Amino acid sequence: QLLLMERKLQEVHPLLTLCGQIVENWQGNPIQKESLRVFFLVLQVTHYLDAGQVKSVKPCLKQLQQCIQTISTLHDDEILPSNPADLFHWLPKEHMCVLVYLVTVMHSMQAGYLEKAQKYTDKALMQLEKLKMLDCSPILSSFQVILLEHIIMCRLVTGHKATALQEISQVCQLCQQSPRLFSNHAAQLHTLLGLYCISVNCMDNAEAQFTTALRLTTHQELWAFIVTNLASVYIREGNRHQELYSLLERINPDHNFPVSSHCLRAAAFYIRGLFSFFQGRYNEAKRFLRETLKMSNAEDLNRLTACSLVLLGHIFYVLGNHRVGPPRSHPLGKTGFAIPEKTPGILWDTPNLFLLFPDLNKACGNAMDAHEAAQMHQNFSQQLLQDHIEACSLPEHNLITWTDGPPPVQFQAQNGPTTSLASLL
Repeated sequence: QLLLMERKLQEVHPLLTLCGQIVENWQGNPIQKESLRVFFLVLQVTHYLDAGQVKSVKPCLKQLQQCIQTISTLHDDEILPSNPADLFHWLPKEHMCVLVYLVTVMHSMQAGYLEKAQKYTDKALMQLEKLKMLDCSPILSSFQVILLEHIIMCRLVTGHKATALQEISQVCQLCQQSPRLFSNHAAQLHTLLGLYCISVNCMDNAEAQFTTALRLTTHQELWAFIVTNLASVYIREGNRHQELYSLLERINPDHNFPVSSHCLRAAAFYIRGLFSFFQGRYNEAKRFLRETLKMSNAEDLNRLTACSLVLLGHIFYVLGNHRVGPPRSHPLGKTGFAIPEKTPGILWDTPNLFLLFPDLNKACGNAMDAHEAAQMHQNFSQQLLQDHIEACSLPEHNLITWTDGPPPVQFQAQNGPTTSLASLL
């Protein structure tokens, strides 16, 4: 645990292997053995998730889920050890259950299983509410904040910005109650506000939020995540090339990438591909996007896979390579037809996918699919537009201007949205 906290990840793996053997060979109280096993598996799962290895973590996560089911059937008073030192229990069973839900949500978000993330978040928050009525342990508030941080990202991805904004406000309220909680989560809070600002096209505010988050964090993985998203802001603004080149050099996935996360390195390749695409350097973009696809397929990073296929589809269409076969064999067609079957809701992440679908299907002579794609794109656009208006009308929208000090206590209502809607249409 200490090595994980100190980010000495190279030393963690052999030690975890040794720990696993010791825990399995230990003979003692059944509930204590299961408790130790849960502790060990939580560290193992956390290690894989930190490394962005979504596929590799699955066996450990499954073991952890089975282990928590076993421990919930055991009674604390079945066997009392004679040695008082053996009575040590690292977490109450009820807290362990919430923690297992939490790491499951973390995994679902990284893998792009958004409905699964929603389901387990709902279960965990419901259990947390019950526990907090009887228990004022600070760790429960920490669990709640981390769960909300993940579900907020899920809401933003699935086009529910108004709900995400209200949940960001809820995190602010929790942090107001605990200076320590705010100290530990201030950077994440500003990062979430930056992501919200991107979703409502407030790019200046997004840049201010990400810059604030960078100032507040010393966590390498979070730093890389923020820089990657800040680069996407500069790409969308289109006139920040000097700052963008400087950022991209700091997260260059081809050499000296600052963190060991597989997921973040794949995302860095995607951002470079995105920038090359907008610069019209299509061969360079294809190289970066194919590297993203190779990495995302290796670890089941479905959202990155979908986004990369969409961009590749755009490139092939622009280059006139859409006649290589029927739409379903085309990179864009694979995204449209295959990804949603594996990860329902994934296309919220790339709504402009449907913008190209009509043209692609027309070019391939499939008028029916072209009409269906155009209708789906129109429906998505309308939903996004309505959600955009609702979010910008909320008093909590004023949070986007907060960049210093503790979270503001009150919000002043606005008359209506003040941001451009053009890019959503």
